[in-house]
Amino acid sequence: MTGLHALWLPMVLSAVAVFFASSVIHMLTGLHKNDFRTPPNQDGLADALRVFNLPPGDYMIPRPSSMQDMGSAEFKAKAERGPKLVFTVMPNGFTPMGPLLAKWFVYSLIVSLFAGYVASRALPAGAAYLHVFRFAGVTAFLAYAGALPQAAIWYSKSWGTTIRSTIDALIYAGLTAGVYGWLWPR
Repeated sequence: MTGLHALWLPMVLSAVAVFFASSVIHMLTGLHKNDFRTPPNQDGLADALRVFNLPPGDYMIPRPSSMQDMGSAEFKAKAERGPKLVFTVMPNGFTPMGPLLAKWFVYSLIVSLFAGYVASRALPAGAAYLHVFRFAGVTAFLAYAGALPQAAIWYSKSWGTTIRSTIDALIYAGLTAGVYGWLWPR
């Protein structure tokens, strides 16, 4: 077992590595440029929705009020008539990237903390690089990718987007694992 206090440097450096890698992936590669499609007549759709003044949040149409309602002929007709939607309404106005990037970095620090915690409970100081890589990498991968398929399974999120995001998670996990393996206490 390794003391968690001895892992502050790989924790921070792996989060920094993930932060920069995600910036490169999203700004320079174009890998995610088609994750969201533009609906036909997006201005008309936005105008139609604007009159409802929906507060930010997650919505589903049609949404049953109960399990009994889900089985009703009326609800089934709504589902057949369509459209069926799961959508998120975000606050109006320009989205400032600063607070979102700060949250992403904090999340990366938390993932790194857990990766270090799991590895530190399993491995002593001086553990071999590949052993550290394995424990830190699997933990980080589960944190970055574990919930992605759920959105594709339950809410019809694109499998292409899910796979691309899972590839990102694999890269982030590899970086986290590599930094931990490199800086593991001897």
